[in-house]
Formats: sequence, structure tokens, C-alpha cells
Amino acid sequence: MFKRFFHYVEIRTKVASLLPFLLGLVYATYTWQGVRIGLTLLFFLSMLLFDMTTTALNNFQDSRADTTVLPYQRGKAKWILLILLALATLTGLLLAWLTGPVVLAVGALCFIVGILYTFGPAPISRMPLGELFSGIFLGFFVPFLVVFINAPSGSLVEFTWNSPNLSLMFNLAGLLRLALLATPAVCCIANVMLANNTCDIDHDVQVDRFTLPYYLGRKKSLALFAALYLVAYFAIVLLGLLQILPPLVLLALPTSILVIRNVRLFAAKQVKSETFALSVANLAIILLSMIILSAIGLLIGR
Repeated sequence: MFKRFFHYVEIRTKVASLLPFLLGLVYATYTWQGVRIGLTLLFFLSMLLFDMTTTALNNFQDSRADTTVLPYQRGKAKWILLILLALATLTGLLLAWLTGPVVLAVGALCFIVGILYTFGPAPISRMPLGELFSGIFLGFFVPFLVVFINAPSGSLVEFTWNSPNLSLMFNLAGLLRLALLATPAVCCIANVMLANNTCDIDHDVQVDRFTLPYYLGRKKSLALFAALYLVAYFAIVLLGLLQILPPLVLLALPTSILVIRNVRLFAAKQVKSETFALSVANLAIILLSMIILSAIGLLIGR
């Protein structure tokens, strides 16, 4: 039973939301020396449920457009999808009720984009915007919500309403620090989508899916693939030097040897069953090294 369900929601791909979550968590702990455990766990549950919902929706929609085979009959697959959607909505609303309108607004935006990514007359995944949206909404907004939930009031965004006055204030310094923190995650997640679309160029055209690699071509897509990892490592250097994360995070730089090797292997062959996993491996190599080294630095600092 669980095997079919995990296949339907592609549980192995949830690393793309889990690692940004952990990155935001270690940053919040390092910066403010504590987390709100209950709210953080509730956010994690809501995030996981919605991630599974969007994946199930993507597979459900793809089964209409091409030869994708669902692990369930379509009727049962639809019910599972609706249940996941309901649970994700309820947990998200509960979190917003407990934390305020900023989480509600950002959560609603993520919810809308997640649904429109594969649903509607012009799904985002069928346009040259998939890399941008997946990178920003998983790589930036997941850490944003983790940090916002655990940060003191006014650290990122503050919403106040004293009738009849309504104000929304942004802490630019805090947001810029968070943007730099999220840059490696944004780049790595965008590259997972870029690798997927590069492998699928020919197949995607057959089902009227015109993604970024279709417009860039293979050569420029592979150049962008390599460049995004350079941006990720440059951000790590700044994170360590500016002490946005513990300076120990600079020890993540030697992992570039493994990442460069994987980039070369992918550049030599773009076959979904053979080399796509290299982009996921690079995501894990870069973000896990940042998270582990930052956690060690946090413990040493104490």
C-alpha cells in the first residue's frame, strides 16, 4: 500500500523541500538561538502534504497528456489527490491562524503557484518558467517561512493593523541576508528542473511542453547548469565570510570537486534514466554540507 502511495507522490523527490527547510532551521537557530518547535513541526507537515499534493497533481495531469501510468485507478488516484489537498489546506490555515497574515499571504501565494504549476489552461511546467518558479518557491520561500515563524517580530516582514491604519514593513537587511542564505538552494533546485527538462526536450515537444531548454538549446542549457553551481558556491563564500552562517560553512567549498565531476558527466550525456540523478546528488551534496557544517559550527559556538 505504502509503496504505491510513495510512488504516486514521488516521496524520494521531497529532498527538494526538506533541505531548504533544514537550511532555514539551522539559520534561525544560529541567528536567534532557538526555535518554536510546535509551529515549526506544523509548518513541516503542511509543507510536506502540499509538496505531495502538487506531485500527485502533476502525475495525474501527465497521465492525461502522455503515457504516464498511475499506480492507482484514476478514480482512486483522484480521491487520494483531493484528500492530500484538503489536509494541506487545513494544516496551512491552522498555521496561518497561529502565526498571522504574513504566513497566510505567503502560504496562499505558494499554494496558488503550486497548483498552477501543473494545472490550468497554461501550466507553468509547460513554459520556460519552471526553473525560475521551482527555484524561488522551494529554494527561497520555504526558508523564508521557517525563519519568519521562528524570528522575532520585525526581523523580516511586519504587518500591523490599528484601525483605520494598515501598514506593511520590510526589514531589508534581514531579507537580503535571507536571500543570500537561500541562493544555493534556489540555484540547486532550479538545476534539478533544468536537468529534467534538458533530458526531456524531445519528449516534451511531442506533448506540447516547451520548456527553457527548448528555447536555449542543449549547449546553452548545459552552460547555465554549470553557471548556477558557481553562483551557489560564491554565495557560500559570502555566507561564511559575513557570518550569516557559522564560518565553518566555508569547509563546504571542497565539495565542488564532486559537483564539477557530476556537471561534466551530465554534460557528456543527458539521459533521464542515467544522468538526471546527478542534479539531485549535487543538490544533496551542496545543501547537506552547508546544513551539517553549520550545525557543527553552531554546537562548537555553544
